[in-house]
Amino acid sequence: MNTRKTFTEPARDLPVYDTFDVVVAGGGIAGVAAAVAAARHGVSVCLLEKACSLGGLATLGNVIIWLPLCDGKGRQVIGGLAEELLKLSVRDLGCDDPSARFRGIPPCWQPGGDPGERRKARYRVEFNPASYLLALEELVAEAGVKILYDTRVCAVGIEDGGIRHLLVENKSGRSAIACRMVVDATGDADVCFLAGEQTESLDSNVLCGWFYSLRDNGLKLHAMSNHYSPHATKDDATGPFFRGDDADQVTAHILGTREMMRKKLADLRAHDPDAEIQIVAPPSIPCFRMTRRLVGSVSLGEQHMHQWFDDAIGLTGDWRKAGPVYAVPLRSICGAKMKNLLTAGRCISADTTAWDATRAIPTCAMTGEAAGTVAALSIHQTGGNCHEISVSQLQRLLDEHGAILDPKLIEPCD
Repeated sequence: MNTRKTFTEPARDLPVYDTFDVVVAGGGIAGVAAAVAAARHGVSVCLLEKACSLGGLATLGNVIIWLPLCDGKGRQVIGGLAEELLKLSVRDLGCDDPSARFRGIPPCWQPGGDPGERRKARYRVEFNPASYLLALEELVAEAGVKILYDTRVCAVGIEDGGIRHLLVENKSGRSAIACRMVVDATGDADVCFLAGEQTESLDSNVLCGWFYSLRDNGLKLHAMSNHYSPHATKDDATGPFFRGDDADQVTAHILGTREMMRKKLADLRAHDPDAEIQIVAPPSIPCFRMTRRLVGSVSLGEQHMHQWFDDAIGLTGDWRKAGPVYAVPLRSICGAKMKNLLTAGRCISADTTAWDATRAIPTCAMTGEAAGTVAALSIHQTGGNCHEISVSQLQRLLDEHGAILDPKLIEPCD
């Protein structure tokens, strides 16, 4: 029996698969937005995704709620690619289906809609995850982005203060991808961790898994989750609890979630024994909320509510309640050590007081568009250093593409 505790991997030369201006790791909503934004600014982009579809939790996890682009007080605070992606999610929806929870844009948020009604109904939709999966892939391909599915980042090559290669593994084996800028949209800050950036990991994730059932009256969505703490603690939450950066814990979370689904199905069948009830479309990825994030030079928190930042890259409301508005600073998406590393989505630098708000789909899309734009601008302007770009030029570019950067919207609204 081999009792060795370590194994020394022999050194070897890896083939360089290709060279890109920007490599985006992670094909969820944040990664899609980053890749599309960068490509639209005229740089070559490769999007890496460890699964075999785009959309992440929104599609593969059946988390089909495009949470609000507004502040709950009738004001839209997120636009640009986030709004484009929201509209894309319900493009193929002919009519609402309340049981399946497919719901289009509220009439008041349509062009010419009643401004008074916008204070009563938030700007959100609920979409078909399978339809959205196909639409996202089409959008990314049309933007000229190179997609590599079934590909996982496993190491980084660092030179001169930046990431110059991402080492990946897929069906072709282990290889390197040369890059000038990197966007970490993994949701788990995987690239940040591999690059030696400071990160924060949580062990307070609860069982969660949304699935559909099919019966005589059609599809029904079951949004299953144990109670969790919005501040990502174990207090006032229902265990067991899990880390998202540990292989055994991830597997335990998946197995526990599937056991929860089996129990739910058994309860449904026991309650209505004459009905034919079948599970369809269970989540195919672990449904974690908050796992690991970058600790950047600024960590967005509740103390920054209604505070303007001169380096703001976008605004976000709070999907949980009406009123709060945050400006997200450029410094919260930039790596502190790596000059060419950006983050997007739920692994940006936001502490546990704001993490539950910034992990939501609209903010993921907004930070993704910003990260992709920053990456492209860094290449054009500084040769690949996101810390030295012109913030005013960045904000002009974002504004030209429909992003909302109005300091007046940061002020509290009655």
